[in-house]
Formats: sequence, structure tokens, C-alpha cells
Amino acid sequence: MCGKRSKCSFSRLEVILIVCLLLMITVTVVLLVLHFLAKESNGKLSYSSPTIAPCLNSSKVTANYLLGVGRADCTGPVAEIPLMGYANPDQVGGGLLTRLYSRAFIVAELDDSRRVVFVSADIGMVSQRLRLEVLKKLKSKYGELYRQDNVILSGTHTHSGPGGYFQYTLFWITSKGLIRPSLNAIVNGIIKSIDIAHQNMKKGRLFINRGTVENSQINRSPFSYLENPASERSRYSSNMDKEMVMLKMVDGNGQDLGLISWFAVHPVSMNNTNHLVNSDNMGYASYLFEQEKNKGMLPGEATMCMAMGPGDDMFDSTRIIGQNIYLKARELYEKASQEVTGPLSSAHQWVNMSDVSVELNATHTVKTCKPALGHSFAAGTIDGVGTFNFTQGSVEGDPFWDEIRDQLLGEPSNETKACHKPKPILFSTGEVRIHWCVPWEVQRLLIWARFWKENTSAIFFCYYTTISAFFSPEMTQPHPWHPDIVDVQIAAIGSLAIVAVPGEFTYVFLWSCSLCSQQHFIQTTCDTSACRTMSGRRLREAVKSEFESHGTPRMDVVIAGLCNVYTHYITTYEEYQVQRYEAASTIYGPHTLSAYIQLYRGLARAIAMNTVQDLPRGPEPPVFNIGNVTLVPPLTADRTPANKTFGDVLQEVRQQYQATEHNFLTVERYTSTSDSWHVVQNDASWDTRVYWTKGLLGRSNMTIEWHIPCGTEPGIYRIRYFGHYRKKLSNNHAVSIPFEGTSSAFEITTL
Repeated sequence: MCGKRSKCSFSRLEVILIVCLLLMITVTVVLLVLHFLAKESNGKLSYSSPTIAPCLNSSKVTANYLLGVGRADCTGPVAEIPLMGYANPDQVGGGLLTRLYSRAFIVAELDDSRRVVFVSADIGMVSQRLRLEVLKKLKSKYGELYRQDNVILSGTHTHSGPGGYFQYTLFWITSKGLIRPSLNAIVNGIIKSIDIAHQNMKKGRLFINRGTVENSQINRSPFSYLENPASERSRYSSNMDKEMVMLKMVDGNGQDLGLISWFAVHPVSMNNTNHLVNSDNMGYASYLFEQEKNKGMLPGEATMCMAMGPGDDMFDSTRIIGQNIYLKARELYEKASQEVTGPLSSAHQWVNMSDVSVELNATHTVKTCKPALGHSFAAGTIDGVGTFNFTQGSVEGDPFWDEIRDQLLGEPSNETKACHKPKPILFSTGEVRIHWCVPWEVQRLLIWARFWKENTSAIFFCYYTTISAFFSPEMTQPHPWHPDIVDVQIAAIGSLAIVAVPGEFTYVFLWSCSLCSQQHFIQTTCDTSACRTMSGRRLREAVKSEFESHGTPRMDVVIAGLCNVYTHYITTYEEYQVQRYEAASTIYGPHTLSAYIQLYRGLARAIAMNTVQDLPRGPEPPVFNIGNVTLVPPLTADRTPANKTFGDVLQEVRQQYQATEHNFLTVERYTSTSDSWHVVQNDASWDTRVYWTKGLLGRSNMTIEWHIPCGTEPGIYRIRYFGHYRKKLSNNHAVSIPFEGTSSAFEITTL
């Protein structure tokens, strides 16, 4: 016993056991502290760097939503069809630079009680006819699952996509009527992209990020922007909005699903001299992102004055701007960390925009107007100038053109003139009444007397209005030239509110991408124009304020443009007074923006207060029976030159090329190990171009170019072309017969 010893002591074994016990206690305490700290974080994921998305590689990620993405081709015809955007009758399709796609994104709550669909299509804008046909097909396939309130259709605003999918007369005229192949291709592409997204729903999460994009914009009308109050302009560092907002989608395992980003740029680097169908600078940004993510895949594979820009030509400008956007989006995608959570909601109304009462304040109420376009509309702008002697900034009419207007379309009413002031009305599209056109001989003399070099355009216009009147049911007037009934819509995904606007609010472009279940990355773009930004800023801030005032603070509000129906531009009241191109194209008058702000405030209020079900549905838009009336020339039988057959190569390739040359065309590379040819480029590749030229007597040529990029692998290549020709049968019917042409082999070498 210790008491019998001179002093207490422990054996060596006892000391070792005591030390081990103390170490075990220390480790246990540390583990308990870490455990309780983790529990106190309420399940939130932590990470070492604020710039890296949390736990994206973890196999145990808490999902907040069901997510689905899908893509489908919506290219349509690429030859002899008017291109939509510049309203230039001479700009018709003459080949293909890149294919056009529809990308669909579906977000649903985990119990699938609510869902939102966003579709971005590589087209000029969404027409009302297009939207109505899509909704009709969705209803036939899915019942009430996808409706006008939870489906948003947006256009990327390329001016290099086929037209012919509108039902209102003004757009019908510039597209040479209703072109069923164009409309069907877009409708079917949108439906297919939604089908694919619907079939690939999986649990996932959303993250948001922001950043600044430089050297990719200019303000198209700084003169108009300066009309806005100095106190308002001083709140912003630039007359352009340079911020990109990016939404990232990942599945429950942290794998990439998709990307949507918003950035203010007008995606029309390809000017009105272009005849190749393509998706412009936004499409090129998509192309770069897809190529990076889809290693080993061809583009498109996965799921089924004249403004010139910063480059040497429109192709180079498209590449530069698209690359800037791609680089910033990639950076934001990699660093996204702020998670989006919360319930889903959507609100939609149809509104008669020609008759909206707007409360400016407690004592003053104003109204919108019947649609009309001003003289400066005909002047065009820097990326698509007009003809004749029209100029921007016109606040007075021209007696010569006003007289022609009165004779052809009827004089605007005094009420409409007063409502649109100071806009001098060129086309009172809400009041057009055509009985018959002025006789062509009289018109030709009138135009020739003043503009003898340009009389064709006016005769061309009269020809279209006559055709429009001739084929209308009433015979005394065409169908409406502009829509009265317009969609307004907001979709809320947790803390993110997507404001779907039916025109160009001059605020943001939308760029999005998706990754399908086969792990193929997909990307798309759409736009609301960046010519000026103040109208978009006002709308965004008004919606954000409305959410905050009704208990939903810190909402991220983004504007998705060219959605559901197209109504041209929406400027601020101050910008409207100087009547530049965009103001002359603000068709519902000087208080158009105030009306939209009032309407979207109402939608935001309904979402915040959970009273969406109480919103009035509004007047449903009409569907006009315009049949298949078109001025596009009918297809004729194709013929070959003497001693030639379809598919013959007219001009052979050289035997050798260097990778730095730019006059080459190809699609396949020879692999000696397997003694076979493998496709390395296709018609969706940025480096290939297909030019179609029409010849006489049914003879046409197709020219394929491959602009060989740096770093192309040396080897043996060949060109192949696949086409169809029309053959007339004895019963006066025609059939399409496939054929192909293949060049001889040639070699690419290094310097």
C-alpha cells in the first residue's frame, strides 16, 4: 500500500495506461465538438474556398428540386427563305453556318406539385402563333401539366434564322407570308426539347453567381440614354449593364446539368448582308462551351452605317464577342457557390396593351395607345440601316410619305396621333384599313419622281399589302398588323425571379446551357437587347421592390426578353421624346414602359402574397386562319448540267493543304489503323460553311468551306455532301431523292 511506502509511485505500466486514457479522452472530446458544430450548421455544406462550388463531387448532396434539360434541332429550311430580324426583303437564306437549336429547362419541386419550364430557341423572337401552337401540342401530350402560366418561350434574337412563323400582318409582310416548313421546324424542335427534358428529370440543386464582362458591348443610342434624369444615370457607372448573372444546375451527385446566364448584348454581329443561317455570337459562345464539355463529340450531338463589331468582319466579330461571353460564363460556372432554394411559383396574364390605364401617381392616370410605328422606325439603326431618306430622331412627319401612307393604309386618327406624341406616325398599325392599293402605275410615277433609283421597294410594299388584303376573309382589310393581346409572365424559382417580357426592354441577353443524361453538354442563348439599359433597370428594380414590400426580400430578378410574343421595343418615357429608332418602335406609345412596370408589379405581388389564383386570366389572343399563303417561290424540279449527275464534284480539292490556310472544306478524316473515315466536322461546326446558289433552269450549286483552325491534326481528309433533289413524275407530282457527293482525298500538313 502507498501508506506503507516513503513515497507514492506508479509502475511503468500504470503510467502508460494513464497516458493512453488521457489521449483517448482528448480525441473523444474533439470528435464530440466537431460533431455538434456540424449539427449546429443546420445541414449547410461548408467548403474551404468561397470561389469553389460546395461538394459538387460528393455522392451525398441534398437535392432541392427536380431538374430536367433537353435540346433539339429547330433549324428549318436554309435556302430561299427570308431571314427574320432586319426586315430586308433581299436577305434570304443562302446556306448554313451553324444549326439552330431549342433548349428546354424544367425545374420542379421535389413532390412535383409545381414546375416551371424555360425554353430558349435560336430564333429571332417568339411569335404569338408559335407559342399558341406549342401550348396546344403540349396540352395534347401532357394535359394540364404544361400551361401558359408555367411555360416561358424565349428567342435568342439571332437575325440569321428563317422567318415565316408569324400571324400578324407586319411580320407576315417582311417574311413573305406564313412559311409552314419554318413554323413546323421551330414548333417541333421546341416540343422535342421539352419532351427530352421531361423524360430526364432528376434530383438536383441550383447555384447563382455574378461577374463583369468587358469589351463586348456598345450603347447603340447614347443620345437617347442621356435624356434620362441625371440623378438616375449617376447611380450607374456605365450607360451599359456589364453584369452577367449565371444560374448553374447540378444533379444529386454533384454532376453538371446545365447553365443559364444573363448578359446585356445585342446578338447581331452578323449584319444584314449575311445569307447563312446561324445563331450569331450567342450561338458561338454556346458552341465553345459545348465543345469544351463534350470532348470527342461533334457539335449538335447529345440529345436530339453598318455596325461591324470589334472584328475584321462580321464572322470575326461574332467570334470575338461570343468568346468573351463564353470565357466569363465558364469562370462564373466554375466558381458558383450561392445556392438557390425555395418554392416555385409562376404568374401569367393576357393583357390588351392598346388599352391599359396607368396610374402615374395619386392624381394622374394615362393610357397606352393603339399600336403604331414612327418615321424613325424606317431609318433603322447601325446594325441594320433603313432605306430612302428616313432619319433617326424624327419628331415631325414628311408630307410626301404621309400622303403615300394615307393613300395606302389610311390616315391615323386624331386620337392615335395625340396618344403617340411626339412620335410622327408612319404606320398606324392598330388602325390599318386597306381596300385596295393605289394603282401600280400611279405609285410608280410617285416614287420614281422623287426616288427613281429605289422605286422597287415601295412597289414591293404595295404588292404585299395587296396580297394581304386579297387573302383576308373580309377582303376589305388584312388581319391585324400588330398584336393587341400580349403575354406578361413571371416565374419564381426560389429566390430567383425570371421576368418574361414580350419585346426588347434593352436590358439583358440570356445565355443558357444544359447537360443531358448522357453527359453531353448543351448551351444556348437568347436576348433582350443591350442598345440602352434604363428601361430594363427600372423594370427590374420595380419588380424587386414589389417582392420586398410584400415579405419576399433579397430576390434576384432577371429579365428574359423576346418571350411569348413580339412587340418591338420598350423605351423609357424620356427616351421616347427624342424618337430614335427604338422609341419609334415602341408601338404602344410613350407610357408603354410604365404600363409594363404596373403589370409586372401586379404579378410579383400575386406571387409574394400567394394569390396567383386570383389574377384575372385576361382576354385570350386570337388564332388567325391564314392558311399557307406565302410569296416564297414554289419548289421546282432540279436539274444537272450537261454530262453531270447529282453529287458530282464540280471543282476538286488540291492534293495538299497547310493548316493555316482558309480556303478548305471537309468533314471526314482517314484513320489508317482501322482503314476507315471518321467525321471530324459537320454542318453545325463553326469552321464549316455551306453556301447555296440558285442557277438557271433548276440548276443550283452547293459550296462547302472548311476554315481550318490552328492545331488541326495532320492527316488525310475528304469532303462529303449529302443532299436531295426534286424530280417531277409523270403525274405532275414531284419527289425528293437523296444523293451524296465525295471529293478525292487530300492531306493537311503542318508548317
